Amino acid sequence: MCVDPGRAHEFWPHAASILQMACRRTGLSAFGDIGIDILSGRSLLWLAWNGYTVEAAAATVLINTEIGKVCIITACGGTGMKRWLPLLDGIETYARAEGCERVRIYGRKGWLRVLDGYREKHVIMDKELNSSAPGTN
Repeated sequence: MCVDPGRAHEFWPHAASILQMACRRTGLSAFGDIGIDILSGRSLLWLAWNGYTVEAAAATVLINTEIGKVCIITACGGTGMKRWLPLLDGIETYARAEGCERVRIYGRKGWLRVLDGYREKHVIMDKELNSSAPGTN
């Protein structure tokens, strides 16, 4: 689920340690900056909830680039990945709705083994989004 930015402070204590661990593992994002961006509404917080606890958390931000708007997953981590990895489709749907040309992931190279449609570009994982709805191509 995507956390309403106005309520991010309520959910932050449940996601902070997960995102902090993800940032430490990769060194690609600064945990403090991610926290500031989520709590200020500049970034979105996404949670995988099993009814009892938060199993995974992700942070996204939209940026404009020379190739168009991009949704960047700046940090993602958790346990039980097989259960929540399909929820990435929700982030991709959000990105399409926001007019993004692609979703870009900052993460470990190992993510490439489990992410369908993503490929390595330089040192960035990138999946191009088309404007049609999933499954209509």
